[in-house]
Amino acid sequence: MEKIALITDSTATIPQKYCQEFNITVLPQVLIWGDELYEDGVDIQPVEFYQRLKNSSINPSTSQVTPAAFRSAYERLSSDGYQILAVLISSRLSGTIDSAIQAKDMVPEAQVEIFDSFTSAMALGFQVVTAGRTIRQGAAMPDVLDLLANIRPNTGVVLTPESLEYLHRGGRIGNASRFLGTALNIKPILSVIDGRVEPVERVRTRRKAMQRLVEIVNERTAGKPVRIAAQHANDIDGAREIQEIANNQLDVIESLIEDVSPVLGTHVGPGTVAISYQMEK
Repeated sequence: MEKIALITDSTATIPQKYCQEFNITVLPQVLIWGDELYEDGVDIQPVEFYQRLKNSSINPSTSQVTPAAFRSAYERLSSDGYQILAVLISSRLSGTIDSAIQAKDMVPEAQVEIFDSFTSAMALGFQVVTAGRTIRQGAAMPDVLDLLANIRPNTGVVLTPESLEYLHRGGRIGNASRFLGTALNIKPILSVIDGRVEPVERVRTRRKAMQRLVEIVNERTAGKPVRIAAQHANDIDGAREIQEIANNQLDVIESLIEDVSPVLGTHVGPGTVAISYQMEK
């Protein structure tokens, strides 16, 4: 049986139990706050991040996982006899895949495959965990890559931010810019589509936005069994509410509540609630 190790980045917010079970190395994105650098999920955790963001006069920015971090991981895993599969945040949202490719050239002795998830958050995480389950069953690298290509269209994330200010400020707003300047009581619904943050629709209240997120997941998955993660940026009550709606209205086979990582939180802003999902075939 081939030895295959998985690498992903910190935006995936994969529960630690899965990282341990499936030998997943999580490389941190970088948060830049004034003159300070933080490794996402290592030097700064979500609760601390959102508390500080609320009171800070300085807006943080972000940077991708460094080539040096990838190089170090490749060297370590390769020396332990592993082939390496890096499943990463959409190349249309981050330069992380560019770093992974640069590092691959630095470690020519390592057997490295790089896969673009076209998404982020636990939509990325579900892809990684599914790959882990398949590897544990003895799949070879070409079969794992084929599986990822097949499940990628069946994973996704839909979200409703409290405000579009942070996406606009970070340059990640894409076509959702047409929602800027809408009335305060209008809640935008966005999704990562073809690797980019795109507008879906607008509704009139937050409660309706929560319900509509679940309906969109149901429409996209045609009522089939799904794994879901209710995710939040400093709004655990909102995540619990949307998880309850989803558990009642979808055929849920796995249901998680996860934070939005600090690096993603920099772009979507506090108060954001999302559902990441993966349809089971």
